[in-house]
Amino acid sequence: MNLLQINMQDFDPDIAREFGGDVSAMDFLGVPLFDAHSLWTTLIRFVFNFLVCWVIIHCFYYKKANRKDYYFTFLMFAVVIFLIISLMENMKMNIAYALGLFAIFGMIRYRTETIKIREMTYLFVVMGLSIVNGMALSTSYAELVLVNLLTVLIVWLLDGTKLLKHTATKIILYDRIENTKHGREEELKADLVERTGLDISKVEVGHIDYLRDVAFVKVYYKPIDGEVNTIDTVTKLKDFDS
Repeated sequence: MNLLQINMQDFDPDIAREFGGDVSAMDFLGVPLFDAHSLWTTLIRFVFNFLVCWVIIHCFYYKKANRKDYYFTFLMFAVVIFLIISLMENMKMNIAYALGLFAIFGMIRYRTETIKIREMTYLFVVMGLSIVNGMALSTSYAELVLVNLLTVLIVWLLDGTKLLKHTATKIILYDRIENTKHGREEELKADLVERTGLDISKVEVGHIDYLRDVAFVKVYYKPIDGEVNTIDTVTKLKDFDS
């Protein structure tokens, strides 16, 4: 019994296959019953991928948007996509299939709400990292850490600092349509700045309703402290997402 235990502990199925050994004792219907090396590799990469995605979502996205629904969605995407890719990688999934899966997920639109550009960008970042971390089984840990750190660094530079000037938009139902006439752009902008208190840089005039004496205007303004307003473009009560 002791000899059997020693042999089972020292048994390496990869070495056995290389020298033509029979590994059927460790398989059930052609599937390995237990592969410690593969299990630990998957677990380490899963924890690493989850931590990286969590840092990006919690420290950069959620800090500004404060959207718990997307917080949950992004993390679940990271978990599910990593598990799918890592398990299918064990079945020698080719790169074309992986890119096809990436494209399918990239076309997702929720029926209740169209995902905004910022949310879509973070979704693609999470998906991309999960695919890379799930597929790169032959890549060294140093390379994997470097790729993830570079991604986090770029996200921090572009969205977590003042390197880029962020501009927010707001749709306003405006009641002084006389200011929407061509040539009165400065009066329109000054009136909106006075009434809203926003640091407005640009104003666009949309639909004008002369029967109700109102017009839709879109203002571009500098957000305070880089904050993100998630309902800037909501104009109807039914579209309000609390």
